[in-house]
Amino acid sequence: MTTELMSQPTGASSAIADRVARVRAGFASGITRPLEWRRRQLDAVERMLREHHDELEQAIFADLGKPPVEGYMTELGPVLTEIGIMRKHLAKWTRRRKVPFIPFLWSKGFIQREPLGTVLIIAPWNYPVDLLFMPAVGAIAAGDAVVLKPSELAPATSAVLAELVPRYLDPRAIAVVEGGVPETTELLAMKWDHVFYTGNGVVGRIVMEAASKHLTPVTLELGGKSPVWVDPSANLEDTANWLTWGKFLNTGQTCVAPDYVMTTPEVQPRLIAALTAEIERFYGADPRRSPDYGRIVNRRHTDRLAGLIAGADVALGGEVEPEERYVAPTILRDVAATDPVMQQEIFGPVLPIVPVAGVDEAIEQVNAGDKPLAMYVFSEADAPVEAFLERTSSGSVAINASMIQLGVDSLPFGGVGASGMGSYHGEKTIEIFSHNRSVLRKAKGPNFVKLTEPPYTPKVVKRLRSV
Repeated sequence: MTTELMSQPTGASSAIADRVARVRAGFASGITRPLEWRRRQLDAVERMLREHHDELEQAIFADLGKPPVEGYMTELGPVLTEIGIMRKHLAKWTRRRKVPFIPFLWSKGFIQREPLGTVLIIAPWNYPVDLLFMPAVGAIAAGDAVVLKPSELAPATSAVLAELVPRYLDPRAIAVVEGGVPETTELLAMKWDHVFYTGNGVVGRIVMEAASKHLTPVTLELGGKSPVWVDPSANLEDTANWLTWGKFLNTGQTCVAPDYVMTTPEVQPRLIAALTAEIERFYGADPRRSPDYGRIVNRRHTDRLAGLIAGADVALGGEVEPEERYVAPTILRDVAATDPVMQQEIFGPVLPIVPVAGVDEAIEQVNAGDKPLAMYVFSEADAPVEAFLERTSSGSVAINASMIQLGVDSLPFGGVGASGMGSYHGEKTIEIFSHNRSVLRKAKGPNFVKLTEPPYTPKVVKRLRSV
């Protein structure tokens, strides 16, 4: 999606409006509230993914060139895991929570976690299954009705999902709306009980502006330049292994992929040598021929990445085949903070190395920009790790690893500042799609409120002011 969203008409077409109205009516009828309905829908998502994994993996391959096993590992597998977690804890995470007896009011209280209503989930193209259904299974578990908007930039995957979802999930409360900017704009013009958007900051601002007109709460999972610090104390072989896996998985098109590396001038050549060895081990001498190396989503992004490489000091790779949407795994050396590659989120297989004097300069570099979605620190010493934890802010941090923090359901995933707002995964997803309703029940017994009633005689005034 692009900023064209702002210039499109705001009236909803009858087809989209009718589909959304049907889902709203489904929620209003109460069908989503029983836990049994929620469990059946979670089971149905699981069956859909398992029974059609080949079809989905091939669609993902058509859109992104992602190897089928990688498609399963990064798209279907995480959703299946999340479904298992939701099923296991559904009753616990949705039950009423008692609060302590309130003696001065002689009352009992509890918190009732209730579904918000009808929610809109807008997914990006880079993980077109995972980033649509990871929030969706939480919304379903919370008891909401859901409208799913797959990305038009992953058309093969979008088409498969549009065909499968009505076959497996309850069409009275769960629907798919395909399309591009006009359809998304129409959806955003409507009133929702929550909007969940994953994508870039430009569109995130448009989503938030549209939601503000209806006072609709939003979760924005955005991105940014996720920095890496490689300390002189780090084990460079392990570091290079983690960076190669994290950076070039999905051809670098991951919102929490390592965006750029900072290290000292002395470490830079040794790190480049270690990265070069790991990249060849992963993808062979010619990654273009590797069945395990994907492609860029479209020609426009391929050309954008080519522009970031042009004129840079290329230590490895740099080859671009626009017609094939191929960009080689690329390492840039001696990159300055003012270089073009440092002015935007790279979102591709290009890894700049920025030499800095030490930890203090690296922290200054991080703090000079927007708060990142993720941060990675490779160090065998504790002091550099603590310095980054205490003096920077980011959505998440992984120490001596990359990206695996996303796979831990007990660690909420989300951004801060320009990298997003709100977080999810595990129980946190149910929280964002629910309202914690406070309920108080007056117990039989004295009514101490009577002590505060008018007329405010001197005795009553003295009592009230004694608190």
